[in-house]
Amino acid sequence: MLIESTAVLLPVILLVEDNPDDVALVRAAFLRTHLDCNLQIASTGEQALLYLSGEGKYALRTLYPVPALVLLDLKLPGMDGFEVLSWIRRHPQLSRLHVVVLTSSGQIRDANQAYQLGANSFLVKPADFENFAEVSRAIYDHWLSPDKAAGGPNQRLADRPG
Repeated sequence: MLIESTAVLLPVILLVEDNPDDVALVRAAFLRTHLDCNLQIASTGEQALLYLSGEGKYALRTLYPVPALVLLDLKLPGMDGFEVLSWIRRHPQLSRLHVVVLTSSGQIRDANQAYQLGANSFLVKPADFENFAEVSRAIYDHWLSPDKAAGGPNQRLADRPG
């Protein structure tokens, strides 16, 4: 069940994506594969930083919980995904936050730069929905499966001052 409001026990995923079609694709893939999560959306790099730092409207952590995983596009208006990733890794309270770069760029230099900045994984968005649904399931299983999330990164991050 995909929840986009307050779901305390579900793992929280922050999707940083400016393309509404790609946001819809992620939502549909998560629904198709029955992924239980609280999906939060940031459409710009700046919005992602506000969310992660708990500033402005994101200060109410019951509505905007600290995520266990960030799915990060690289090509964003204004602050790009590399800048967001660099910002995340400069903040010790987010040191255990899993960041998966999910982008349409298949360029090796982008992958290398993302890993140098501290990305946990770099995935090129699959072209068709079925493959994307499979990738979504793999991301969830690897980073957020209940055995990994129970008392895992989501809990540790939520307990830290933000």
